[in-house]
Amino acid sequence: MLLYIHIPFCDSKCSYCAFNSYVDKFSLRETYMNALLTQLTFELSRFEVSPTNLIETVFIGGGTPSTVEPHLYRPIFEMIYPYLSNDCEITSEANPNSATRTWLEGMYELGVNRLSFGVQSFNNEKLKTLGRAHHTQHALEAIKTASAIGYQHISIDLIYGVLGDSKALLKSDITHAFSLPIDHISLYALTIEEETAFEKTPEIAEEEIEMTRWLFHEMTDKGFGQYEISNFGQYQSRHNIGYWEHKPYIGLGSGAVGFLGNHRFYPSKSVESYINNPLEVFIEVLDEPALVSEKLFLGFRSCIGVNEKILTPNQIKSANELVKESLLRYRDGRYFNVDFLLADEIALRVEGF
Repeated sequence: MLLYIHIPFCDSKCSYCAFNSYVDKFSLRETYMNALLTQLTFELSRFEVSPTNLIETVFIGGGTPSTVEPHLYRPIFEMIYPYLSNDCEITSEANPNSATRTWLEGMYELGVNRLSFGVQSFNNEKLKTLGRAHHTQHALEAIKTASAIGYQHISIDLIYGVLGDSKALLKSDITHAFSLPIDHISLYALTIEEETAFEKTPEIAEEEIEMTRWLFHEMTDKGFGQYEISNFGQYQSRHNIGYWEHKPYIGLGSGAVGFLGNHRFYPSKSVESYINNPLEVFIEVLDEPALVSEKLFLGFRSCIGVNEKILTPNQIKSANELVKESLLRYRDGRYFNVDFLLADEIALRVEGF
């Protein structure tokens, strides 16, 4: 059982961001956090959370969780404490400029034991291009402070495939990253989404496949194993893996998504509507082919792989052909992808498209 908590407040809107986040709704923070409690009470019942069905991981994402003071999170933590597994992984995202020592200490006291910093680059000019509100020194100081406070696991996000990227620039980012007390890196190629500032300048995204392969090799060469197309680390996020394993997850907050059995739950994306009625949720029912398709795409882009038991005879035949071509590996009843950059193509071949 996983729990995701969405915080839609941001101190700035990045040029590439298509997430449900806002820079002009800070006055709603307290009422929003109270609405989360109302939904959480309902979801704990719906998902039958109990001392025998515990929450294994918690992830606070956004938006920018570090724009909400720790005392506003406390009632949520007090409600879920009885249902957290002993080794529960509790992650919060944070922006380097808003993750002050006071905020970091407050979240640590609540039980957060993993941080994911939205660094994106250690190059100040690139940060400006991306519309980030922090600069390199913010990131360096926040990460070192978090480590000194005692956080067990620290991750950073880096973005590549940006117009102007070069091996020298990316090499500098990597050098900075590996000089810090981190055990995980998420590497994301810049993609142009609708309703973002970059939608009008799509040429800003410039990914080159050979550069991507080189970048991936740099990660693994430094001991950060790739366990999903965008994720590398000495530590593998259990929350990430839980999604790929299709474990049930509670989606708490405006714009969050929950999943249980063959149902997906969507609370309102409007912060105001969510506050007025946090239990108003759109429910999507997934049929078996849709679930299998998801398991194929998630399994082949990660270390999870795909269980042969969910495949039809024709799909098993296609998978075995890919094994012969050395594009898949078969072990203990599961098929594993050997090149995550080909994940979508492989999933489509196995699925039969």
